[in-house]
Amino acid sequence: MKRLATNVAGLDLVLNGGLEPGAVVVVAGAPGTGKTILAQQICFGSGTAEHKAVYYTTMSEPHTKLVRHLEPFAFFDPEALGATVEHIHLGDFLLPARPDGLEPLVSEIVRKTLDEEPAIVVLDSAKMLRDFASERELRAALFDLTGRFSQTGTVLLLLGEYTPDELRSDIEFSLADGIIQLDYEAREPVDRRWLRVTKMRGGSHRPGKHTFRIGPGGIEVFPRIETLIPAGVRAVSGRVRSGIPGLDELMTGGTKAGDATLVMGPSGIGKTIFGLRWTAQELDQGQRCLYVTFQDTADQLTAMASVFGWDLAAARATGQLVISHVPMGDLDLDVLANAVRADLAAHPVSRVVIDSLAELVLAAREWERFPAYMRSLVGLIRAAGSSSLLTSETTANGLTAQSLDDLMFLFDNVIDLRYIEEESQVGRSLNVVKMRNSPHEMTLNSFTITEHGIVVGGKLEGVTGRLGWSALRAPDRETTRSGSPEPTVVGRRAQ
Repeated sequence: MKRLATNVAGLDLVLNGGLEPGAVVVVAGAPGTGKTILAQQICFGSGTAEHKAVYYTTMSEPHTKLVRHLEPFAFFDPEALGATVEHIHLGDFLLPARPDGLEPLVSEIVRKTLDEEPAIVVLDSAKMLRDFASERELRAALFDLTGRFSQTGTVLLLLGEYTPDELRSDIEFSLADGIIQLDYEAREPVDRRWLRVTKMRGGSHRPGKHTFRIGPGGIEVFPRIETLIPAGVRAVSGRVRSGIPGLDELMTGGTKAGDATLVMGPSGIGKTIFGLRWTAQELDQGQRCLYVTFQDTADQLTAMASVFGWDLAAARATGQLVISHVPMGDLDLDVLANAVRADLAAHPVSRVVIDSLAELVLAAREWERFPAYMRSLVGLIRAAGSSSLLTSETTANGLTAQSLDDLMFLFDNVIDLRYIEEESQVGRSLNVVKMRNSPHEMTLNSFTITEHGIVVGGKLEGVTGRLGWSALRAPDRETTRSGSPEPTVVGRRAQ
């Protein structure tokens, strides 16, 4: 059966194609959650000259005020008023109180629906009908209305400011074919709006909370990535060169194409430079790349790369490189995933960098969800045939604020960058912690940041404590007064 497209970005994907003709769907949410905007956007998107969208109001705001609030949105078309979208006030059927209750109101809505066959009918607010009828009268009226609509090809939306308890008990929800719940969640650093489809007869939908935002274009829904299963996996083969001198030799020629690589280390150690060089290497091969950043802007990253001789500006100008800067105040797990998914769908992408996971976890404030989210995000990138590199912030002793230890299985390769004490100086070390199904060197190597970027040096000799000490140490031959060896800090490089 062909469904009615809502024309709301992302919502039809959540609804698995749209709304079923003849369905009665309740849109529930507290004041200010976006019910009216959502319903109006659907009306302006689906109404046609042959099959209008009819928007009934009960005792809500006047139509002049309603239209004035719609004018800033891109979906609003003043030429459509009356021609494809019709607003009708039902106050005459409610005041003064009628002895026959809600029957005239129901009859009028059904009559117009049968005569004109609109694509969609909206009743705003359905909950307000409770003020004009007893529970028994309301039950009978809604039963009559929903039953007669099921014989038509028109979608009926019932809007109301229902509480969670009412969602579980009121008659509207037992009679409805579908329930769409909207909510506004206050949280730091930015509040969040979300949508959940709690019921949809006769079809499947994508479960869970889906972030949505209200912008100049209206409402945009960002489907939860855990519910998006890739249609297939694009097969890739070969090795991925990093472009970092000395590193690929430690990794049997580089990582495998399509792998997900985690680069972790403390602030200032060189993770972003690592990601930029990894990207520039592929741009030099004529491939397309995506770089997602939460801290540095696109211009800042371009300027940083130019210091090392990597021309990202030219690649950005031709579209070969897309740098997507997501400010911390706008960061949301579903918004980020939607941006990555859209870019992968629009063009073939060879490499994807996400810098960094620590900021993503901090801003999202959804640690319990994060493992499933990361599994889906990595899987999405891998299914597109793209290689990914993700960075993660650690403290000086190698620990993360939100430990990723339980998520290491998601990554095919893990590279650990650390500061080390070298007598009276601070140096840098690199260790390839993990490579899945591939041999690699387990040595601890020095690395430096030169005018050409990162250069991996030789193996650090005599260093212990990599797995347990905040500083890397080697035992001294001399002993303390108690007889225990006195550790001394070392960091000698192999010649």
